[in-house]
Amino acid sequence: MSARIELHCHLDGSVRVPTIAQLAEEQGVSLPGPVRDLAVAPARPLSLPAYISRIDVALSVMQTAGALRRTARELVEDWARDGVVYGEARFAPQLHQRRGLTLPQILDAVSEGLAEGAAATGVQTGLILCCLRPDPVTTSIRVAELAAANAHRVAGLDLAGDEAIPAAPHAAAFRLAHEAGLPVTVHAGETQGPDSVRQALDELGARRIGHGVRAVHDDVLVGRLAREAVTLETCPTSNLQTGAVPSLAAHPARRLMARGVPVTVSTDARTVSGTTLGDEFEVLRRELGWTAADDRSAQLSAAAAAFLPAERRERLLRRLGPQSFS
Repeated sequence: MSARIELHCHLDGSVRVPTIAQLAEEQGVSLPGPVRDLAVAPARPLSLPAYISRIDVALSVMQTAGALRRTARELVEDWARDGVVYGEARFAPQLHQRRGLTLPQILDAVSEGLAEGAAATGVQTGLILCCLRPDPVTTSIRVAELAAANAHRVAGLDLAGDEAIPAAPHAAAFRLAHEAGLPVTVHAGETQGPDSVRQALDELGARRIGHGVRAVHDDVLVGRLAREAVTLETCPTSNLQTGAVPSLAAHPARRLMARGVPVTVSTDARTVSGTTLGDEFEVLRRELGWTAADDRSAQLSAAAAAFLPAERRERLLRRLGPQSFS
């Protein structure tokens, strides 16, 4: 099995279906239908808000420290089965306060779950906290402050949510991240056009772009991404499901790579998209003629863009020796 790196994986979108069902039963949470129907998106294109809504059932049971610890640990176990040697999990802690948990308690639980999974499997992990576009700026600032105060266990800060809502109002929160030395990734260029990517770069100082596939429609922007080595976190199956691309055969990953843009491959939300990282690379081979050279390029780009201290990043690059690619 090839060694893989996953940079774009939402914890709440990657909770196992049986785990959701069991937690709901244990917590007395009444669900409006079968878990799989609620949590897994259809293969056909949806709107981004419709795709995001598929995490609601998982969120309904991720409101206790035990549930958060378990789901984080299980994600690492799933990474290990998928050949992932380094994975970055992202989540919005502000979405887990329905039963009275504080933001620090939420961060503690997820961090502990990731650490338990890492100790059991050997998978290295990173944790990214998400601000959300629909939230008040005050909420984003609280999340950024939490990240900055825990820079020893938080790898970076993200902005997620409906891209139709502008990113710029959250700039104050991202200034806090930069001041704390935390790198930034921003969801952009998924369902909105190239201007959303520019805003992520210019207003929020993003080093990586979540998805970013619509940047391909602007030659000047593509040149800038290549020149500044801004890494795109593409997620092919999710990109189809959200309508970011019209078909998998039309996915721009190879075209962007050919123009020098660092492109990586992730699942986005393993449960919602019903996929694994191995599945994503198989889709690319089948639909785009993805080659071993493309595979190596994507994995090396992921290692170079990982939100890791330089020494750990170098160790990761060494671990991804030529034998790690097929």
